[in-house]
Amino acid sequence: MTFTDLEAWKEARIIVKMVYDCILSFPKDEMYGLQSQIKRSVISIPSNIAEGCGRSHPKDTVRFFYIARGSAYELETQLYLSYDLSFLDEITLNLLLEKLTRVGILLAGLINYQKAQITN
Repeated sequence: MTFTDLEAWKEARIIVKMVYDCILSFPKDEMYGLQSQIKRSVISIPSNIAEGCGRSHPKDTVRFFYIARGSAYELETQLYLSYDLSFLDEITLNLLLEKLTRVGILLAGLINYQKAQITN
């Protein structure tokens, strides 16, 4: 099994596409501000899942899964800020947050599985 088989990675890829589609409508002056931060956060999620899977020790893998989870929390905050600034509507915000919650649940499962490998 490789990282491309993981549901967390697949779902994270979907949210990348969704987020990129949504931020196209952001004001041009946000290109190097919030929009740029959002891009970095959302790309970090599947990237760190993949990097974690490439590590040879479960402790390293867990560390990268935690980084992915941290990026998901960062993205969540940025989505709320985008809503607060009227860059996202409530329906879009809720749709993105639902998908992000799913990614978080899947990441928690991966983290728990890898932590169990450390103790075994």
